[in-house]
Amino acid sequence: MADFWPTSISFVAFLLLSIGVGIYSGSSKQQSQQEDTTEDYILASRDVNPWTIALSTVATGNSGFMFIGLIGYAYQVGISSIWIMVGWITGDYLAWMWVHRRLRKFSEEKDVETIPSFLAHTPKGDLRWITAISALAILIFLGAYAAAQLQAGSKALSVVFGWDYNVGSILGAAIVVIYAFTGGAQASIRAGAIQGGVMVFSMIVLLVASITASGGIGTLWSQLTDIDPMLMQPTPPNLQFGFVPFLIGWLMAGFGVVGQPHIMIRTMAIDSEDSIEQARNIYVVVYALFAIAAVGVGLTTRVLMPELMAGGDTELALPQLAMQLLPGVLVGLILAGLFSATISTADAQLLSCSAALTQDLFPKAAGSYMFVRIGTLLVTLVILGIALVGSDNVFTLVTFSWSALAASIGPLMIVRVLQLPISTPVGVAMMVAGTGTALFWRVGLNLSDAIYEALPGIVAGGLVYAVAWLWQKTRSQART
Repeated sequence: MADFWPTSISFVAFLLLSIGVGIYSGSSKQQSQQEDTTEDYILASRDVNPWTIALSTVATGNSGFMFIGLIGYAYQVGISSIWIMVGWITGDYLAWMWVHRRLRKFSEEKDVETIPSFLAHTPKGDLRWITAISALAILIFLGAYAAAQLQAGSKALSVVFGWDYNVGSILGAAIVVIYAFTGGAQASIRAGAIQGGVMVFSMIVLLVASITASGGIGTLWSQLTDIDPMLMQPTPPNLQFGFVPFLIGWLMAGFGVVGQPHIMIRTMAIDSEDSIEQARNIYVVVYALFAIAAVGVGLTTRVLMPELMAGGDTELALPQLAMQLLPGVLVGLILAGLFSATISTADAQLLSCSAALTQDLFPKAAGSYMFVRIGTLLVTLVILGIALVGSDNVFTLVTFSWSALAASIGPLMIVRVLQLPISTPVGVAMMVAGTGTALFWRVGLNLSDAIYEALPGIVAGGLVYAVAWLWQKTRSQART
């Protein structure tokens, strides 16, 4: 490869930047305090500014799904793919408005450090089974999600450098451990902010280059129509229940962020509940810009590289397009942006899984700083194993893991931030019903293409609580 060395040097330089920020954050934190605590490792001492939280959340929330999954999906279906992000961003914005501020406030008041602990905490004491089951859900589904991130990064590296898929997964896991183990959430969040900036900038660079190569926006539109008129259809065709339920399903997917511990934990780490609004506005603007650019890259790739539809892997559209259009230095930038997306999500997910394992499943050791760091290493090894042997379809892995977490934890999160009463049987039933419904919707009914399974899953969990509340109210009235 003629541009091998410029690509490699550029890629490594941007990668070292984020790693360096992570390591520096961890070391500076240790120098500024006398004692390491689990609150610092898991929540960065609840002292992160809104700009850093916003950019880090963009990086953590978008991951390899945006660079690999969404671009591949837009390549296949055309402009109607934008509705996934319209629904998703709208739902995400509503969650920031209605849930995030309450979570920041109440988690500090209750002095809880993890999502399962928050879900199970009541004035009468902790509901142990809710803690344990929600922690298990996080380990299972977030672990699969993190494995998908390592796979996404490995796909890109295999295209550019010709490496085996496993090499990229191992490299990603090693990088995450370097700074996540040493600095915890402080390192993860601050490195994530740098990674978010690299992600957005690299996507815009590729979008501009690809539109130029396509002959401009007008020419791009006409070429897409010539390839397949369905690519220019504004809404997805042949939806079983119509467009509105389809859009609501993806809106609920965005709102399902309330069930994603690796993202919600950033809300808990912000310096003040009053900073939530500023962080939300920054986040939504950057997120929308990033989403539009990703869909645009998918569309231009369909014009510039139509051969991918004939037996190629459309999830490799971005690295292949970058290699075709850009000089080596900028290919390295694009690759660094993609890899930043995967590791920024993977490190946050690893830390959330580690916290669930060490703080929630083994509460007697919850105060041990060393135990939570060892847990990070153990979880990393397990997730790496999943990445090496599991399915390599990033879009499928990410979308189902997201919906499973949204359906299992999301309804319970809403109940808890609204400070509504909850009992162990009801909380457990909500999680089981939500997860079971989402799984049956996707696998049993095969209806996920019509309505994303997060919607029926979240509704099922909410209905369980509503029925239990009505039953309890009826019993109370009967006694009086």
